[in-house]
Amino acid sequence: VWLARAGRVAVLGVYAAWYVTDPPRNDRDWAEEYAIPADAWRDGDVVHVRHVRNFRYRSESDYIPAWYDATYDLKQLERVDLVTSYWAGDAIAHVFLSFGFADGKHLAISIETRRQARFPYSTLAGFFHHYELFFVTADERDLIGVRTDTRGERVYLYRLNITPAVRERLFLSYVGAIHDIIAHPVWYNTLTDNCTTGILARAGARLRYRLDWRVILSGHTAAMAYDMDLLGPYDPARYPDFNALHAASRIIRPPGAVIDADYSNEIRATLPPPEGPPAR
Repeated sequence: VWLARAGRVAVLGVYAAWYVTDPPRNDRDWAEEYAIPADAWRDGDVVHVRHVRNFRYRSESDYIPAWYDATYDLKQLERVDLVTSYWAGDAIAHVFLSFGFADGKHLAISIETRRQARFPYSTLAGFFHHYELFFVTADERDLIGVRTDTRGERVYLYRLNITPAVRERLFLSYVGAIHDIIAHPVWYNTLTDNCTTGILARAGARLRYRLDWRVILSGHTAAMAYDMDLLGPYDPARYPDFNALHAASRIIRPPGAVIDADYSNEIRATLPPPEGPPAR
C-alpha cells in the first residue's frame, strides 16, 4: 500500500514540477488563424494596430487569409459591445468585445486559445498547459461574421454601459496586453484566465465576478453583466428583464445576406438601441 501511495506522490511531484517550469512559447507551428499575432501601441490619442485579421470564409475550413494595419482615434471611441456566441446549448458561449468609433471603424478583440496546427481543439486541454493565450484582433466581418454567416451560431450583441473613462481604459488595457504577449507569452486557463475573466477584470468588476458561478458557464455572462448594471441603458418598458433583452439582442441575418463593407451597420440595425443617459 505504501508503495502505491509513494508512487502516486512521485507522479504528482513530477507533474507539479513540470507544470511550474513549463514555459509558454510563441514559436510553435500554429494553426493558420493564430499564426500571425497582432501588435498594438499608443501614440498620443492614436492607437496603431498591426495585423488586424480579416479572413474571408467560404466555409469553416475554406477561407482566404488576410490582415491589414489600422489606426484608431481614442477621442472617437464611442461604444463597446459585448458579443456572445452559442454553438450548442445555452450554458457555454464564446464571449468577446467589439470597440466602435465615431468614424465608423470597429475593432473586435477575442481572448482565445492559441491552437497548434497538429492539435484539434479540446475543452479539457484548456484546464492544463496545452494552449497559449491569444488575442484575436480582427475586423467584425471576420470575428463576428464567421459565427453569424458561416457557422450559423446564435450570436447576441449588447452595448456595455460604462463611462467614457472606463471605455478608454478598457480599450487601452487590451492594447497593452496585445503588445506585451508578443514578448511575454502566457498560458490560457479555462478556469482562471479565459475569455470571460479577461473581459470582466478589465471592465472593473474584479471582486464581484470571481464569486459568481456564471464565470465558468460562459453562456450566462451577459445575464451576469445585466445584473451588474453593465448593459445598456435600455428602455425598461420594452425590456423589463434580461430575458426580454436577450431575445431582442440576437443578430438575425436575412436569407441570402452577404458579408460586405456595411456588415457592422447591418447587424446592429434591428438590435435594441440604448436609451437614457449613459454611465458617467
